[in-house]
Amino acid sequence: MNHQDILKKATKEIESLKGQTLDVLDIKKPHSIAYAQHLAKVVSKISPLLGNMIEFSIVEKLNQAEWKGLGKWVRQDPGFPDAIFKGTVKPTPGIEIKTWFPLATEITARFKDSVLHFDKNQTNVAVVAWLPEFLIYGKPKIIDVWVGSAKSLALARDKHYHHPPDYLVFEPEDTSLRTVNLQQTNTNGFKFQGSAELLKKAERDVKKWGKDGAAFSSTLDYQNKIKGLLGKYPYRLDTNFAKIDRIEHPDLETFKLRVLNTKVDGKTILEWARSEWGKLLDTDATESKEIAKDLI
Repeated sequence: MNHQDILKKATKEIESLKGQTLDVLDIKKPHSIAYAQHLAKVVSKISPLLGNMIEFSIVEKLNQAEWKGLGKWVRQDPGFPDAIFKGTVKPTPGIEIKTWFPLATEITARFKDSVLHFDKNQTNVAVVAWLPEFLIYGKPKIIDVWVGSAKSLALARDKHYHHPPDYLVFEPEDTSLRTVNLQQTNTNGFKFQGSAELLKKAERDVKKWGKDGAAFSSTLDYQNKIKGLLGKYPYRLDTNFAKIDRIEHPDLETFKLRVLNTKVDGKTILEWARSEWGKLLDTDATESKEIAKDLI
């Protein structure tokens, strides 16, 4: 088995989690309507904690499969990716795991790692959508799972964001000579902050780069060109850069729609998110109490 074989098998194992309930955490059934309303407000906040537990569960599941003595899956905490196949297979296969609480609608996790780190297509990204099995209480239930290559996600991100001179995507500086904990692996986005007149001037500069000048490139020559724009014109660091929800990866967009159209308690998740969930969170409203009562 080569690294691609390992990743294909791991992908099937992870995708098989769809519809399963994980015995890692159990939110007790509310004893009152008021407590049910309170749970609705805080349940999404356990997503980071649950994400850690889901990572652990996924690694355990992967290690239950047969890998022909080639190695085993181990967690990297902290570290990227979250799980790697430690053994004789090179390059080392890895899986980055992101969790999504879809009643929040947006996938808030980010993906900033440079495409340069995935030249061998050795890393996948798994997005795991989950909800409590009874919407506001119970064990976490995996609604759906998407697994795709980290390289394709990075390429989609750079293509979506990079539109010089209005928006620039920068590769990390070469820090390969530094110790591991000081090495930079993340891209960054910068948004133009100048006047309309300055923007037109910057557009003329980009036009001089040729017909492909606006297309993103990781090459040092191209990165130096956009660095020139950063030094010449006003830009700000975009703190919302690389949110997975905004990358517009075609397969991931299909997955998002599938999740949001999944029915839970008689309504699609999107219907819950746009209407019922908002009403439930408004604890002063009569409807909130009625919805909470129905859920328990």
